[in-house]
Amino acid sequence: MRVEGEGEDENSFSRCEDGFHSPVVVRGGINEAVRMPKFSYKARRRSGEIEEGVLELADRATVLAQLDRRGLFPMAVEASGGASMAANKTAKTVRVALSPTATPTAASSTGLSFFNRKRKPSLQELATFTTQLANLLQAGMPLVEALRSMAALESKGIGPEVGAQLRKDVTEGKNLSAAMASQSLIFPEMYVSMVRAGEHSGALVEVLRRLADHYIRFAEVRHKVTSAMVYPAFVIGVGGVMIIFFMTWMLPRFMGIFKGMKVTLPLSTRMLMAVGDLATNWMIWAGTISFVVAATWLFVRYRATPEGHREIDAYKLRMPVIGRIISLSLFTQFARTLATLLQNGVPVLVALRITEQVMPNVVLKEAISRTREAVTDGKSLAEPLEQSKVFPRLMVDLIKIGEKTGDVPGSLRNVAETYENELAVALRVVTTLIEPVLIVVIAVFVGFLLFGVMSAMFAITGSVAR
Repeated sequence: MRVEGEGEDENSFSRCEDGFHSPVVVRGGINEAVRMPKFSYKARRRSGEIEEGVLELADRATVLAQLDRRGLFPMAVEASGGASMAANKTAKTVRVALSPTATPTAASSTGLSFFNRKRKPSLQELATFTTQLANLLQAGMPLVEALRSMAALESKGIGPEVGAQLRKDVTEGKNLSAAMASQSLIFPEMYVSMVRAGEHSGALVEVLRRLADHYIRFAEVRHKVTSAMVYPAFVIGVGGVMIIFFMTWMLPRFMGIFKGMKVTLPLSTRMLMAVGDLATNWMIWAGTISFVVAATWLFVRYRATPEGHREIDAYKLRMPVIGRIISLSLFTQFARTLATLLQNGVPVLVALRITEQVMPNVVLKEAISRTREAVTDGKSLAEPLEQSKVFPRLMVDLIKIGEKTGDVPGSLRNVAETYENELAVALRVVTTLIEPVLIVVIAVFVGFLLFGVMSAMFAITGSVAR
């Protein structure tokens, strides 16, 4: 470390290799650099090799930040000497300055807290966070250091303050599951229950990997459903914009020409002119918009009631074509969630309660609630599911087999995989059928518009020729 020469005042600083300034203490006209504490570290490179060394930096947090900038994953950081050196020095003034590349201070980060408010992470973001934590723990890093690294890594969708708060709670003596439970917006009850089961069984890393796999699978299912709806929505949107543009801008100009001709127009053209008059009438648009707003308000109010919510959810399951996709998605979510919880040692009653809470459909919620009450009274899992008349026969039979063989989680996983495959097939069928149907519908409408215009032009041309 280089120290500036004599004669400089107490505002002088020296710069170390890492870009940080170390303080210079003025004592009796002689400049003395306060020695930085030394920290020995053990970190893993991206290639998997282990690196060990010693750094002279201000504190442990600065060491971790420096290792992160070098692309290293810290496994252990300990004070190796000189940590109390600065405290033993007597000085008039000690100032510490950071270079522009230094880690932001707590004050600066607090100023941005309004813009960095916590939000509920997506399934993929939660899976990424879980996978990173499992990798650090499997590499042999202590839990506190792993959480410190998670705060430095800053997973997408989960800010560094989450890892910092988890580390603080664990350092104060809390279990990881208890620390996560205090951040319910980030970690749902299912997540916390599985981590708690992993702590009790001593297989936390394995449980975290199962959790990550669980959320990845659900993210894939949602992505499949969303992707299947993108193309139809795009075709409908583009077609609707084209039709509205033609009816409100192009057609009135043609109609102005046709009305000026003393020619008997064909029926198709007269129908088209009537539709065009309606499309350009602001009273019609005002009435249509008012009707849509009123219908939407009534629907929202009805859905807010328990009876309305249940009727709408029940109709979703009965809808032609789309109802099957919704049902397969819900059955997959039920089987996958319950299997994951039971496989990781969560008691069956707790697992059913958590599964009931995560289900988005009221009909299935009620069926699971009745199943939980029946299991509390001593019945098997399959019997109340069968009596609910909601779950398919295949699922009930496979659960019965699992109860006989003592492997209910395995049977539920088979159910989930079966319905995931059926869901993929159903989505392909729907998208394959809906594309030509939309194209034909739009083509018929556009063809009618062109036929009406062309018929009028032929009639006018024939009249002029005569």
